Amino acid sequence: MAYFCTQMCKLLMIILGAAMCQQVLAQDQPMTAEQALAEMDSPTFVPTVKVGKVLHEGDSIQYMEMNNVYVYPTLTFKNRKQAQQYMRLVTNVKKVLPIAKEARQMLIETTELLDMLPDEKAKQEHIKRVEDDIFRTYKPKMKKLTYSQGKLLIKLIDRECHSSSYDMIKAFMGPIRAGFWQVFAWGFGASLKKEYDPEGVDRLTERVVRMVESGQI
Repeated sequence: MAYFCTQMCKLLMIILGAAMCQQVLAQDQPMTAEQALAEMDSPTFVPTVKVGKVLHEGDSIQYMEMNNVYVYPTLTFKNRKQAQQYMRLVTNVKKVLPIAKEARQMLIETTELLDMLPDEKAKQEHIKRVEDDIFRTYKPKMKKLTYSQGKLLIKLIDRECHSSSYDMIKAFMGPIRAGFWQVFAWGFGASLKKEYDPEGVDRLTERVVRMVESGQI
């Protein structure tokens, strides 16, 4: 069990690193931060309310800018167990969504910096430094995740970075290593090849994510 938890932690670390590097390794010229933002246009955490003023025909008018408010049909549960599963999903999303958002932000910031480095050697050295920093910063967090939270994190990184974990690891480490980690992921009921499906199997998860992003839950 200890070995299994350690390997799962390592897998999540690799996915975070691959999420950061996949755009860099996939193309000849790194994207700018603006291009990365344009490709990854999913909502981010923003303040609940923003207050400001505008001048209209000589009058100062105060306004309030608020988050999107999502309206969904009321959920009905067949039994107490189903209700508990939903509440567990909410708890898990709140725990791992910030990590997926941070992976997205790391991708943007690293891509921007790599665009300014002079040659391939300097870029690879910087990628290695960032990778080491990811392991140092996130390893304690990864060790505290449950299996279900680890599986959810894999899906949410896909959501934020618009690429499956398998494709990112394949670009980052090659097809053999990607295949190894795919087999390992099957060991705890996950698949690195499955893409996030907000209109299908991940519909309820997407509902929870959007409501957490908007501050509704």
